Amino acid sequence: MELIEQPVLKATPYYLRPFSLQDIPLIKQASTDSYITQITTVPPQGEHQQCVDFIHRQWSRTTDGTGYSFAIADSATEQAVGQIGLWFHDARHGRASIGYWVGPEHRRQGIASCALRTLADWALEYPGIHRIELYVEPWNEGSWRTAERCGFQREGLLRGWELVGNEPKDMYMYSRVAGRVQN
Repeated sequence: MELIEQPVLKATPYYLRPFSLQDIPLIKQASTDSYITQITTVPPQGEHQQCVDFIHRQWSRTTDGTGYSFAIADSATEQAVGQIGLWFHDARHGRASIGYWVGPEHRRQGIASCALRTLADWALEYPGIHRIELYVEPWNEGSWRTAERCGFQREGLLRGWELVGNEPKDMYMYSRVAGRVQN
C-alpha cells in the first residue's frame, strides 16, 4: 500500500496531527503508565532520548507503509493529550486496525471517543479499506465502551490473541464496516 503525506484531521475540540518534539512531556507522562508501555512502543519510564526516539518512530510509520500515527491534540492549546494510529497490517485484504491511548491526566473527558470516531470515519474512506478492526482486553471497559459509542460492533472474544508484556491475553474484537449501518 502506498501512503501519502500524513494529514491533519479535525476532531473538534481536538485534532489529529503528526507528533512533534513538543510532545515529549506527553510521552514522558505516558511512560509512567505500565499498561501503555506494555501495549505500545512508549518506553517504560522514558528518558528524554527514548521519548525522542518514540516520536521518530511515529514519523516513520507513514514512510515505511505501516500506517498513520497521530498525536491527539487540544485545538485551543495545541497540547498533545494522547495517541491514535491507523495500521495497515492486513490492508491487502481491505482491513486496517486502530489503536489508541490517552494520557493518564486526560482520561474520562471524551477525548478517545472524539479521536476514534474521526479516524474511523476517515479510514473507511481510505482507498482499498472497507473494514476497521479494534482489539480490547475484556477488563478494559472504558475502551470497549468508547468503541461501541463510535459505532464499532463486538464480534467476539479472541482467546490468547495478543501478548501483553509476555503473557497471551484475551481480546474482544470490534469492527466497523464501510457502508453498513452501525448500532
